[in-house]
Amino acid sequence: MRLITLVLLTFAFALPLAAQTNQPSGTITVEDSAAADAAIANRIRDILGELDGYDDITVTVSSGIVTLRGTTLDMPAAARLSELVGRVEGVVAIENDVAETTDVARRLNPAVERFRDRMKQAIAFLPLALIAVTVFVLIILFGFFIARLRQPWERLSPNAFIADIYRQIIRLLFIVGGLVVALDIVGATALLSGILGAAGIVGLAIGFAVRDTVENFIASIMLSIRQPFRPNDTVEIEGDVGKVIRLTSRATILLSFDGNHIRIPNATVFKSRIVNFSRNAERRFTFALCVASDADLDAARQLAEDRLRGLPFVLDTPEASAWIASVDDFWITLEMAAWINQNDTSIVLARSEAIRLTQAAFDAAGISAPLPTYRIDGLPAMAGHPPAPKRAPAPSPVAAPVQDVEATEEKELEKIVDLERAELARDDLLRENAQEE
Repeated sequence: MRLITLVLLTFAFALPLAAQTNQPSGTITVEDSAAADAAIANRIRDILGELDGYDDITVTVSSGIVTLRGTTLDMPAAARLSELVGRVEGVVAIENDVAETTDVARRLNPAVERFRDRMKQAIAFLPLALIAVTVFVLIILFGFFIARLRQPWERLSPNAFIADIYRQIIRLLFIVGGLVVALDIVGATALLSGILGAAGIVGLAIGFAVRDTVENFIASIMLSIRQPFRPNDTVEIEGDVGKVIRLTSRATILLSFDGNHIRIPNATVFKSRIVNFSRNAERRFTFALCVASDADLDAARQLAEDRLRGLPFVLDTPEASAWIASVDDFWITLEMAAWINQNDTSIVLARSEAIRLTQAAFDAAGISAPLPTYRIDGLPAMAGHPPAPKRAPAPSPVAAPVQDVEATEEKELEKIVDLERAELARDDLLRENAQEE
């Protein structure tokens, strides 16, 4: 019995001892936790001390939880602070109580410091910038000197307007080249792509805004190269008739027969139907006269042709002609045509004189168209009123001599045009030796 009692007591005391041995080891003590927190806080303070803008930040760590207090210049800096602290080993959580500072002096100090740094950089950069500017100016001056030379551009261009375009292109090329060299000297060639891109966008916007002006400019170039008219030519453009004074870089100037200036944009001139009456010296005029319905039409036609061919201002070649145009109610209409040299003869006076003399020939031959007469049937004759006597035929008119039909008016207009061209010769693109279209 004593032996069994001893064994039971031994087993009862052995169970508590076995339970204490199986407890987990390595429990963090209070002293160990405080040391780790202090190490974390010191590490964070050292990191913030190396960075700008975090001088006003206080760091406390408790059980791995970091509490940040203080102010920064802006809220993005406070957000970056949380990201930075979270990368420190041993940090469990972060309480970021950092706010944006409202201190005026503190907020202005970084801007003042940046301004000072940039001023120092600008002063140090000034000699190099002066060299770049000098090179840029020298290249531009050299380009402008080449553009001002007359001999090479006048040989290459058909007229002064195209030569001036060549000069403008040369100036532009030298400006761009000088800009590239200057930017390369200061090491800012990457800026050139941005400048050219912005210039392209601006140029595109301007092109859409002034597309009419651009169209007019291109039309001026085309008209100056292939000139469809010459100075003093009589032309018709869009219904306007007049003598050409000059062709400018913007418009074509005409002098009407009333003495008025007509300014037509070159874009309109280039797209319009142009009738040049002066390109050929020979010019035809036409007119119509009527003869009696019972007249010998072949004799009437031959009489008209003979009368036109007998006029001193009518050319022998091409020959004058006449033909029957229409048969009307009371007469028959003949159409006549004849040619003149418009450099010496006024077409208006020639046509007028041809009508007068041909009508006189018809009157003398007794074949002129009679006045229209009407007969009303069904009305009784009125008593006491005898029928009207027949009118005696009029004596044959005596043909007057041919009047002067010299082109006096056209020559006076040509003098006016020559005078205006002499006053504004520089602004004229028309040349006598230019290619004809």
